[in-house]
Amino acid sequence: MLTVTTDPVHGGRWTSLRAGGREWLWHRTAPERDKAVPGDAFVDAGGLEECVPTVRGRPDHGDVWSRRWTRTGDGESVRAESFTLTRSIVPTADGVEASYTLTARPGFRFVWAAHALLDLSANATLRMPPGAPTRLFPEAAPLLNEPWPAGAPWIAGPWPTPHGLPLHRLGPDDGTAVGAVVDTPLCCVHDGDDRLALELRAGGQPVSTALWRNLSGYPQPHPYRSTGVEPMLGRVFDLADAGPDDAAEVPESGRVHWRLTLTGACRCPALSPPKEHHPWT
Repeated sequence: MLTVTTDPVHGGRWTSLRAGGREWLWHRTAPERDKAVPGDAFVDAGGLEECVPTVRGRPDHGDVWSRRWTRTGDGESVRAESFTLTRSIVPTADGVEASYTLTARPGFRFVWAAHALLDLSANATLRMPPGAPTRLFPEAAPLLNEPWPAGAPWIAGPWPTPHGLPLHRLGPDDGTAVGAVVDTPLCCVHDGDDRLALELRAGGQPVSTALWRNLSGYPQPHPYRSTGVEPMLGRVFDLADAGPDDAAEVPESGRVHWRLTLTGACRCPALSPPKEHHPWT
């Protein structure tokens, strides 16, 4: 059974995701997080942030992480300049389910991510459908055995080793940090005997899973380790990089609905032994 705690006063951040004696969400000490207001630089305190209408870019980590949310019955909502976001988080038989609605003018485009930073060991692995198209972004360039194409905002390859980079294994700290977006609605986290599955559904909208594998490579000059497993509407971190099919779009109804389900049961297939090898394996 999973239980969730949120902090509506400070951006609606999920501050706890517990299963039995395990806390899944990673945290770091950041007292300035509680004083943040819209327009401030992002303060990373861990947990799960609601990032919308972008993750990277402007505003960094979106426009609601520093805004006060309002509780109404079983739901919570936040109003930004261009949209309103509501959510309702309820328990299920084997986990929790978070239902969302974004209200805005028709045609409004956005990226949303459940920016979950997880507290994982070096032995943890990530399972997603083998072969799922996976986008790498320019910070991956130093880790590849090939030159980055000039001016390319991203390149794609098959999960779990796009362009030879093994993203499914975390491993010990090595001073690297890389982000990726995998074209799948489902990710399963394995850490010892513990399992966490995250699945996103949104009719008519692009759905993916973003990954931030920071093995003490970011930020400089004082890096720390953090692992983001982020169900996402859209296929890019920065809304400014989104092509026609890379962002969610509000239809004529003025509303977009989606649902995030978290459970302790993994439904992802096991990976076959990798055919590609890389210095970071």
